[in-house]
Amino acid sequence: MSHNYINLRFAACRSVGRSPAAASHLQWLRMSPSNYDAVLLLSFGGPEKPDDVMPFLENVLRGRNVPRERMLEVAEHYHHFGGRSPINDQNRALIAGLKTELDQHGPHLPIYWGNRNWHPFLTDTLRRMQADGVQKALAFVTSVFSSYSGCRQYLEDIERARLEIGSGAPKIDKLRTFYNHPLFIEAQADQVRAALDRIPNAQVLFTAHSIPAAMAQTSDYQRQLEESCRLVSERLGIGAWRLVYQSRSGPPGQPWLEPDVGEVLREIEPGADVVIVPIGFITDHMEVLYDLDTEARAISDERGIHMARAGTVGCRPKFFAMIRELIAERMGQAETRAIGEFPASHNECPAGCCPAPARPRSVAR
Repeated sequence: MSHNYINLRFAACRSVGRSPAAASHLQWLRMSPSNYDAVLLLSFGGPEKPDDVMPFLENVLRGRNVPRERMLEVAEHYHHFGGRSPINDQNRALIAGLKTELDQHGPHLPIYWGNRNWHPFLTDTLRRMQADGVQKALAFVTSVFSSYSGCRQYLEDIERARLEIGSGAPKIDKLRTFYNHPLFIEAQADQVRAALDRIPNAQVLFTAHSIPAAMAQTSDYQRQLEESCRLVSERLGIGAWRLVYQSRSGPPGQPWLEPDVGEVLREIEPGADVVIVPIGFITDHMEVLYDLDTEARAISDERGIHMARAGTVGCRPKFFAMIRELIAERMGQAETRAIGEFPASHNECPAGCCPAPARPRSVAR
């Protein structure tokens, strides 16, 4: 069975067309008020083997003025782990867990998987959905916090893929962001608690992917991160915590969000206890494995710091339940839930939400 089409109810229909049962199920869904007949997991993608690494990075960096030397440097991060990104296997586990959650509690929708930068590519997945008779789906994006790359760009990816397919392409609605959903906070708090059980009374550093300061100024990225960190800390009774950043990739002269986790670790006194929480990632991206488990670990060992890294939340039962709630909420079958100082995020992104960063003009020499 192709891994971008998970629900076994339709597996037998792939080569011979939809079965009567599948067609009947889709017809029933379209008669319901929600009018959604599938779920799409939309993610970043990552290489599966060494030969994939450079083509994958070329997809990621297409249109950007990134020196070849920098691309090769990043490629070594992947080759350090056998040329295979952890994100794909974790997405497969997320899909399997969500499928079980939906099978047990509903709504009973098939799940598809498409990526921005690697197989299964989003356009190929939408073609499969079209062939299977899907007309309207809800997309869960594996990015928590609002920024151009984590929100608006995925909407652009969807529209680009639909335009490429043309008439009859499935309509895709993106589920809202969930940085202050109670089940996200509970799942993240559980992971932090497990790390603190290993190193009680440790300093807590929450980390997220750094982005250009200009991008942060036109989105709620920092505000949402700070709120999630505060809610997790309050739930666990953590009095002192700090939000730091990682994985900066821009040119030296371009301001990005700071401080960097490595710089902060170098300032912490030797012998200290530290828990690092990658709250900005729901799965173990390469940035988590290399920038935290490898580089931050090496800095900690060098300085005699006792460091534990909290797990990501993407394969936790509470996280599956949260996605199911978001789906049911959008279908009018569940209440909207959010905690903290801010209301639940909007379902439909306004036109000016998370705009694309302005490209710097080239200077004639």
